[in-house]
Amino acid sequence: MGFRFWRRMKIAPGVTLNLSRSGGSLSFGPRGAKFTVGPGGRRATVGIPGTGLFYTKKLGGKKGKDSGLNLGFFKRLITPNDEEALVDGCRELALGDEEKAFQTLKNAGHLADGAYLAGFLALKRKQLAEAERFLVSAAEKPNELGQVFGKYGISATMSLPITDELSAEAGPDVRGVFLGLVEVYQRQNRRKDAIKSLEALLKLEPDDVVIKLSLAELLMEAFPDDANIFRRIVRLAEGVENETAAHAALLLYKAKALYGLGLFQGARDTLTTALRRKKGRSEELLHALRYERALVYEKLGQTSRTRTELEKLYAEAPDFEDVAQRLGLQQ
Repeated sequence: MGFRFWRRMKIAPGVTLNLSRSGGSLSFGPRGAKFTVGPGGRRATVGIPGTGLFYTKKLGGKKGKDSGLNLGFFKRLITPNDEEALVDGCRELALGDEEKAFQTLKNAGHLADGAYLAGFLALKRKQLAEAERFLVSAAEKPNELGQVFGKYGISATMSLPITDELSAEAGPDVRGVFLGLVEVYQRQNRRKDAIKSLEALLKLEPDDVVIKLSLAELLMEAFPDDANIFRRIVRLAEGVENETAAHAALLLYKAKALYGLGLFQGARDTLTTALRRKKGRSEELLHALRYERALVYEKLGQTSRTRTELEKLYAEAPDFEDVAQRLGLQQ
């Protein structure tokens, strides 16, 4: 999805929709195939190639059962048509028929949960105008989000990858809907609308580091030389510790903002803090942090440390940025 930080780290396209009828669970297995143990029993999950969707099969059940998202004949007689369309759409998604699922979910589009699901599916299909229409509709009914899913015992969560190791969960709530809208606006190059949506979301979730990270990235991308923006990014990262990869990425932005303000010692200390933990951080993030620290060392006149940092970085990633050129290894 659209969460990116400096240098446009490559991420997996599309979204992943996980459908289940149970709560927390433990999953393990290779990419695209998982074995899950949880409250609902044992399940095998296999990715549907090219869709970013997964089909889950409960093990040990009766022959002929599928995703578990079926409404019985008598239940259909008393189920409202729009809710029936929502459940059927979820079932088609779990079975891998994306086109049929999308067309079915359109009939549930006036439900908050139906609009949420249809919006994300339209986004995945790159139908941005429809994605915006559905997600805006869902945002206008914040108190209804999750109600129909809960009624039928469906868990519908979008996993929005930031890097291979870092992702944000977007559920059927205001946060999830706004994150989807931000992605729509980014793909349409509507940066101001994306920033406005993130700012509105930040008021609702003032401590959400993923929102802060995405907002910092967009602000710096839109206003790369604005001192007021730099000061704002520093405030966004106020009090942030190096707890997770998302926190480390936000510290990177803080350091870049301090660098832009000419506060090089503060930038150095921030980067050093971010580099103290390497577990759970992608190599690309660590390289970006070390490269930025090399630039800071250069501004501080610490020639030896600059050289050492660049040499270590070159040994790990010789093609990273302009490291080879800075070391005099390219003509």
